[in-house]
Amino acid sequence: MPTRADLGPDAELIFVYGTLMKGYALHPVLARGARFVEQGKVRGRLVDLGRYPGLVTGVGQVKGEVYRIEDPELLPVLDREEGYNFQRSRVFATLASGRHVQVWLYRYRGPRDRAVSIPDGDYRRACPAPARG
Repeated sequence: MPTRADLGPDAELIFVYGTLMKGYALHPVLARGARFVEQGKVRGRLVDLGRYPGLVTGVGQVKGEVYRIEDPELLPVLDREEGYNFQRSRVFATLASGRHVQVWLYRYRGPRDRAVSIPDGDYRRACPAPARG
């Protein structure tokens, strides 16, 4: 359960829904400067783009993880990792506990000609994290 310090008015939070989540390829980049707070969801639609998903505008909810940003240099690093097809913006997320918090997230704005819809908005279910051995 998050503490008041995790979610205080000055907390910088980020919502991740794909390869930045725990167990996926880019998580180590996030983990160097952020601490897990709680599961959450945001409005939108999720599409599978092959090697990674993208959150796009639409009806539905996307499931993911909320992290508190502890290193102020993390967002520019993530901006570079996400690349030009993803735009960082602020939205409201609903935490598993029911609390609404403002978070950063990366919205996909690139081509969708080969995108496959993930109807339930759950990338972990659609593309489980690779087993570590």
